[in-house]
Amino acid sequence: MARPARVTIQQPDGRHVYLYGDHTPAPAGYQAPSIQPGAYQRRWNPLRREWVLVAAARQGRTFLPDRSQCPLCGSTPGHSTEIPAARFDAAVFENRFPGMLATADRPPPEPGVRIEPSSGVCEVVVYTDEHEGSFGTLAPQRLDLLVEVWTDRYRALASREDVQYVFIFENRGEAVGVTLHHPHGQIYAYPFIPPVPDIELRAGSRGCLQCRLLADELADGRRVLIGERGLVAYVPGYARWPYEVHLVVRAHLGALPDLPAAGRRALGSAMQRVARAYDSLFGVPMPYMMALHQRPTDGRDHPQAHLHAEFYPIMRDQGKLKYLAGSESGAGVFINDTLAEESAARLRQRM
Repeated sequence: MARPARVTIQQPDGRHVYLYGDHTPAPAGYQAPSIQPGAYQRRWNPLRREWVLVAAARQGRTFLPDRSQCPLCGSTPGHSTEIPAARFDAAVFENRFPGMLATADRPPPEPGVRIEPSSGVCEVVVYTDEHEGSFGTLAPQRLDLLVEVWTDRYRALASREDVQYVFIFENRGEAVGVTLHHPHGQIYAYPFIPPVPDIELRAGSRGCLQCRLLADELADGRRVLIGERGLVAYVPGYARWPYEVHLVVRAHLGALPDLPAAGRRALGSAMQRVARAYDSLFGVPMPYMMALHQRPTDGRDHPQAHLHAEFYPIMRDQGKLKYLAGSESGAGVFINDTLAEESAARLRQRM
């Protein structure tokens, strides 16, 4: 599909809202909510050699409101939401409770702690104006639009000098920590390359590791779930999460804009098949995290970057969650209670 129509609206507090596709303006009297004041910093952890984001205003963020008070639905008379529209196809807005906030203020020094001003962008991607449902239940037209929205936001955020990595992701389910039921995901535009994608990129310093892993999975075949339309989904043999799935573009392409429109539609469809298989697995909505890994936007060449999505479902069995306990959190060593080959066989029956 062609690039979707986009309307940009700036709220009184400076935050931007992007309406994609068709929309109906907000009713008369719409009043935009304002960003919450608080401390936004980056603090360096010298032991792990990674940044920790401090966003002290997030403690007061909206928490599981009733449907009548949902901030992601269309605005109605007497109820102004984050989105200045009564109806919309898809919307993106700068988060009112962000994990990062661009600011020129330099934080006061703290003894023994390296502190930098916060920067970067945190956006909320609202999949639909319909309150009920999920990524897995989106109609084909909405799904195609969503992937184009992701692509447009990657392009826009990648053009910013203060952004080095555009991270598109979804947290689904209260067990993962979701605070709003309305179908949505998020985009974090970091001023640095985060540790997980950085480790993956460094592992492929002698060539594309994703290409080699993909070839190995196809040659074995036991863990492959999808192998069509230029995409392969599989349960990696080294999965850390029960029923973890990696969805990889066959061609060596680094980011969504590199993929033709038909390929992006196929990617969205395959991602939805995975989400639906999760919901079917135990007969309940599966809590999961989805992470889309793409080429960094730091201006350097990253030939090893290979577009792929990783799904981390957190149920290990009916009514049982996988917790990150002592070994996982304290030592960084995951313990998986399932065999990847058996998990793949169970998921294939649901796809």
